[in-house]
Amino acid sequence: MDVLDLARLQFAVTGSLHFLFVVLTLGLAPLVAIMHTRYARTGNALDERMTRFWGQIYVTNYALGIVTGIVMEFQFGLSWSGLSHYAGDVFGAPLALETLIAFFLESTFLGLWIFGWHRLPKWLHLATIWLVTITAYASAFWIMVANSFLQHPAGSVRDGDVLRLDDFSALLTNPSLSMALPHVLSAGLTVGGFVVMGASAYHLFRKTPDQELFSRSLRMGIWTAFVGSMLVVGFGFAQFGPVTSVQPDKFVDKPVAAMALSLMILLGHLLQLAALALVVVVKWAPRWRGLHPLIVLLTPLPFLAAVLGWIAREEGRQPWMIWDRLKVADALTPGLTSGEITFSFIGFVGVLSLLAVADYVLIVRIIRRGPHEIALGERPAPEPVLTY
Repeated sequence: MDVLDLARLQFAVTGSLHFLFVVLTLGLAPLVAIMHTRYARTGNALDERMTRFWGQIYVTNYALGIVTGIVMEFQFGLSWSGLSHYAGDVFGAPLALETLIAFFLESTFLGLWIFGWHRLPKWLHLATIWLVTITAYASAFWIMVANSFLQHPAGSVRDGDVLRLDDFSALLTNPSLSMALPHVLSAGLTVGGFVVMGASAYHLFRKTPDQELFSRSLRMGIWTAFVGSMLVVGFGFAQFGPVTSVQPDKFVDKPVAAMALSLMILLGHLLQLAALALVVVVKWAPRWRGLHPLIVLLTPLPFLAAVLGWIAREEGRQPWMIWDRLKVADALTPGLTSGEITFSFIGFVGVLSLLAVADYVLIVRIIRRGPHEIALGERPAPEPVLTY
């Protein structure tokens, strides 16, 4: 493989690995916030344990996902400095805002939520997890603004050999963003719903303690997966209009993009049908043990569909880095050698692969351990013992 193909493969692999963390974060954040809202209203110990159990999984995925995001940023300077030179004035703005939101605001609010248990006032503590959710979605918004600029360079004008930001509002109302953003957010909900379903079905099948907790979680996961799968398929097909109006040959003579798109559509409809079938029997699903192994087997499929969708979106834009403005070959860092990119490929892919393995090993361990051992935040102080 030449230098360009190695650099493209490196970004494709690291981007796909990072996206696995992102979709789970986007899916679990609102679910944990809803659970916490129910606990804040009822004060029920079961609602608290349910919130802390799923919150622990969210925190684990978020913490390791942040590190993978940092690795992704390095590649723009190392491998794709031509993009930074040509369009840094436009492309850099949404990335900078995403960094401020994700690495600062979201992390700050999450820290307050983790260490605020039974320390912060009840409603202030609840507000922190909703702020985590809002900033997570805002982070996704700015990333999709940057990516949509690559698909359709709206709001920019040529100034010599570079692009300049001409209309910030046009950047935010990019036609390539309008349907892509809700498609990604609903993909996150689908992933979150199926993960909650799968983990709950595992415990219900094994008849472990906390059957009521996992019965509630299973029903919540089913409804989330149902809503998410319906939205992700709907917004997925709705994208074809805005996308093909700018890139009419996006999937023409591009076998990798076409194959990824076909498999994603197939998986999307499969998940949609599965969620529809489960929502019909949602009332009885916790008691049907024969159904639980099938639910567990479905859990990886929305992750695969999400990665396939991302590959189709990016591969279909080739050979352009910025559509009709900058080719991928011209965005490559000048003077980059095959040895240098091979070294960075091994380093980046190795680090992200280890983080992905560590993430899912830790999540599986947390799920298997169950909610009776939760290391998240401050536990309630013991009741004072009165002596007379």
